[in-house]
Amino acid sequence: MSKFSVAHMQYTHLGRTGLQVSRLVLGTMNFGPDTTEADSHAIMDRAVEHGLNFFDTANIYGWKLGEGWTEQIVGRWLASSGQRDNIVLATKVYEPMGEGPNTSGLSARHIRQQVEGSLRRLRTDHLDVYQAHHVDRHTPWDEFWQAMDTLVAQGKILYVGSSNFAGWHIAQASEAARRRHTLGLVSEQHLYNLAERSAELEVLPSARDYGLGVIPWSPLHGGILGGFLRKTHRRATGSDITARRLAALGVDRVRAYEAFCDELGEHPATVALAWLLHQDGVTGPIIGPRTVEHLDHSLRALDVRLGPDELARLDEIFPGPGPAPEAYAW
Repeated sequence: MSKFSVAHMQYTHLGRTGLQVSRLVLGTMNFGPDTTEADSHAIMDRAVEHGLNFFDTANIYGWKLGEGWTEQIVGRWLASSGQRDNIVLATKVYEPMGEGPNTSGLSARHIRQQVEGSLRRLRTDHLDVYQAHHVDRHTPWDEFWQAMDTLVAQGKILYVGSSNFAGWHIAQASEAARRRHTLGLVSEQHLYNLAERSAELEVLPSARDYGLGVIPWSPLHGGILGGFLRKTHRRATGSDITARRLAALGVDRVRAYEAFCDELGEHPATVALAWLLHQDGVTGPIIGPRTVEHLDHSLRALDVRLGPDELARLDEIFPGPGPAPEAYAW
């Protein structure tokens, strides 16, 4: 195992906190279903060598009900690598982990059960960031915060984040925490990329106002922004979800994007990641490498500088919605 290195990585604070995290976030969703445990461990080894210190997972990942397959893989690596103190470890709670009526959501009971399960699978005594994987419309915010504040007091979690929240959910949760005089949410993990920019309407402004770091997931829009049209071994039409996204977005727009990336002399995936790193309030996008090589290539995004002209051209190809409410009201 190589020593922990920070040579080429960039770091930023997670939202308004004093916690420093790498500007690329290692997503682990492929670990297990698509990437073997041995290869997953190799990816995490390489991530540490590159200075990535922010690892994201979820209790549901692995997609074997109740097993937490991916968390187990990460946990075995943490136990064998000796790197736990160097890693900012984030996982999530909300999705079903059983078939009973209380095996999903954000009730105090489910949160308590699931944090214990995640700690056990991840082989650690605390989680650095514990994230609500989705908003639970049936659980009062006071119940949610009482459960989370208890875990903070017990030392089992340090920070609380959200995922897939609307802007007004961020506001509700933050105001409820403020009434309790606790730290509240520090991050929001959200669908955000060049091709899907609806987060700019309400989510990003809300996150900036309340001091949440934004962690974009699906930064390549399911592969569409990763040079999809130039991959001759894949069809650009068909019934898979990526092909449907391509049809909705428009082949001509994606072709123009890939041509512009060629002008820049950069791979489309690199430009897509770099664009996110240029957006105000973005902590860092989640990369989900299936191989060590994929991880290595993603680091190029940290060195790409997009000037005003390049950013304007990308806005022309993939226009954002503009600010709310002007985007939809006079």
